[in-house]
Amino acid sequence: METLIGVLVTATAAERAIGELLRIPLPHEAITFLTTTPPAAAGTKGGDALAGACLGGRFGSTAGLSLGAAAATFLVPGVGPVLAIGVGAAAVLGLGGAGAGAALSTSAVPSTREQQAESAHGGAADAEFFRDVLKKGRSLIIVRTQSKETAQAAGAVLNRLGVGTRRADEAATPGEGVKPAVRQVSGVAIVDLRGRITLSGGSAMLRNTVQELLAQGQKKIMLNLRRVTHIDSSGIGELVRALTTTRSKGGEFKLVNISQPVNEILKITHLFTIFDIVADETSGLSSFRASA
Repeated sequence: METLIGVLVTATAAERAIGELLRIPLPHEAITFLTTTPPAAAGTKGGDALAGACLGGRFGSTAGLSLGAAAATFLVPGVGPVLAIGVGAAAVLGLGGAGAGAALSTSAVPSTREQQAESAHGGAADAEFFRDVLKKGRSLIIVRTQSKETAQAAGAVLNRLGVGTRRADEAATPGEGVKPAVRQVSGVAIVDLRGRITLSGGSAMLRNTVQELLAQGQKKIMLNLRRVTHIDSSGIGELVRALTTTRSKGGEFKLVNISQPVNEILKITHLFTIFDIVADETSGLSSFRASA
């Protein structure tokens, strides 16, 4: 399952992104849209445009859903009113019950009580992350699909209209995919990443590396991003997945040596307030909780 996360800074960008995603075409059940922008923001052109795209307009009619099924406004504790559109939008916000399909950390239906508890914990971690992003006034578009081709098409839209936009020269030259290398230092798994964390450039490699570490019982993970040259919507999705999956298993997840390209993305999206970021390895290693 590919998960892409687009962080939209303006209502106009969100409106355009929704329209373009539905013209791919992308099944409506693959899209979840969240925003704190009021549907009828008085005197704001962006708010009116977003309302036109989402409420009774482009999203509802194109996806073939009634307004009631397509959109709802939730009063989310600590955030305020949130316009949520898409199947499972309530669960993404942690309002749809434990294990309601919100977790990015699992793509299968839990079959045991232990797995159900883990899924519920992971979903709670995801909801906490998304709520924190919404607090910053950003809109979120989450796309989940099994199709690599569909993910690539959706990623092109989110990368162009959301944060993580590629420069023209980067779009022309694919560049080097991310290459992870794992070191063990004082009980902490340090994952050195080099290259690009993108859908076509190795976001799946990052996902697999973190999953393998967790499967081995590793609970302390630190990503070294010094040599990461680019990150797109798929890469953001994988960082979020790594964070929430590690937390769901009672572990700690940190980022260290943030490269300039990644730093720019985290600042624009305000995601730097969500992740645990340390300046260097020495301080990062000392910041992990002592093992019981």
